Amino acid sequence: MNDPLYCGVDVGASSTKLVLLDQSREVRGHSIRRSGVDYAATARACLDEAIGAAGAEAGQVRRTVSTGYGRRNVDFSDDTRTELHCHGVGCYHHFPSAITIVDIGCQDNKIIRLDESGRRVDFKMNRKCAAGTGAFLEEIALRLDVELEELERLASSTTEAVRLNSFCTVFASTEILSHLRRGEPLANLIRGAFASVVNRVAEMDRLDGEVVLTGGVVAHNPTTAEIFADKVDGEVKVPPDPQFSGALGAALTALAQEEKNA
Repeated sequence: MNDPLYCGVDVGASSTKLVLLDQSREVRGHSIRRSGVDYAATARACLDEAIGAAGAEAGQVRRTVSTGYGRRNVDFSDDTRTELHCHGVGCYHHFPSAITIVDIGCQDNKIIRLDESGRRVDFKMNRKCAAGTGAFLEEIALRLDVELEELERLASSTTEAVRLNSFCTVFASTEILSHLRRGEPLANLIRGAFASVVNRVAEMDRLDGEVVLTGGVVAHNPTTAEIFADKVDGEVKVPPDPQFSGALGAALTALAQEEKNA
């Protein structure tokens, strides 16, 4: 198999995601790793892993587009695009209609609106505070001495969510410890932390119509999608492998550029 492949790399502050597509826009391989401190090396390691998973060779990769926080550190990239662009392209690929994309990452979150043609018409971003991001949940897990992998199990085991009055990560952690001392079940507190993330994002902008959820928080904690469904008037959808939406969009962009230049 010597089919050409197209690569998208999403270098986030926490993790790096990479997707390889063929000309039929089918995913042939993908990889995810902690970004670490050497973004270029991590991106290369992801590429090698994805090529191996695809049973391909490096020479088959015709074009690469990088996105994300460290997009300019990818030394094998042919072009760069913003996260807004790539998340929009990746989500529209799965849901080709007017959609509102909510991406919740480790360090930031964003709301992106697309029209029926997939054109971006509006966006909002939050980079100023950990509240409403994966970093908030990581801090909660640390303070409660709970493994990150346990958060979803605990949150999904109950329908009761303790309301957290503070969005600040530090104050919310203290508030949760106070609830624990009063005997609140741990599962209810974790679900309350999930609800706090959802509430923080919902405060950024209106969420109506068809809402598409992406990002690592949604990928690892599907209960957040369930909580979101109670917050919006329209339908909430989650694409396959929501953590790879940006990388998928970058790979689709690489393929589109190659087709345009052909």
